[in-house]
Amino acid sequence: MTATAVAKTVESTVRYGMHELRRLYQKYALIALTIAACLHLGAIGSYYLTQILNEEEEPVLTIRVKKYSQIAPPPSITESDIAPAVAVSVPVAKPTVGIPVPVPDAEVSPEATIATQQELSAIQAPTQDANDASSGPVEVEQDIKIEDEEPPDFLPVEKYPVPVKQVTPEYPEIARRAGVEGTVWVKILVDKEGKAKKAVVQKSDAEIFNEPAIAAAMQYLFTPAIMNNGPVAFWASIPFHFKLNR
Repeated sequence: MTATAVAKTVESTVRYGMHELRRLYQKYALIALTIAACLHLGAIGSYYLTQILNEEEEPVLTIRVKKYSQIAPPPSITESDIAPAVAVSVPVAKPTVGIPVPVPDAEVSPEATIATQQELSAIQAPTQDANDASSGPVEVEQDIKIEDEEPPDFLPVEKYPVPVKQVTPEYPEIARRAGVEGTVWVKILVDKEGKAKKAVVQKSDAEIFNEPAIAAAMQYLFTPAIMNNGPVAFWASIPFHFKLNR
């Protein structure tokens, strides 16, 4: 081998270095990236293709619209088919005719007559004397007064009743001596005229104050509650305080 050939071989060997490796790296990296992308796209495409092939087609609904002129009239009720009558053979009894019985002339009264409708309507019913004790008890009609029903505990009204007359309850002497104090809440039923019709104890600190509180509540006067432009019955709650003056 000549010196020139040896020199060229050494020069080519020396040139193969970093630059050549970089070119080869970029080339093969691009090829590997292309192959990986093709594999991923193929896998994803095959998945969606399988989903599309396995997807069932939605049923197609066919709607037929008829015009009013194409709709036949409803069947007539009068011309509807009637079930034929079924003849049943039943033994029929012959009608019997009563045989008149003659009445002797001696038993017939020639004066007997039949009253007409006008004669019957002209006859008045017998009256009963109230003074006659033998005629039995006499029923006397009386006016029956129907009391109004109690309203519910809560009734929405346009105007609430306002007390126009208040009465202070009497302090029990036993409670005064014992130094007992308390408050009694009384629920008063106010009628349509504003008067106290009923009183019920709602809450009491001491039972000794209940009776004086109810007695005072029944003497209260109110303006009636108004609903629908008219007075109505209403439950009003009033507190009665029993306190000693010290």
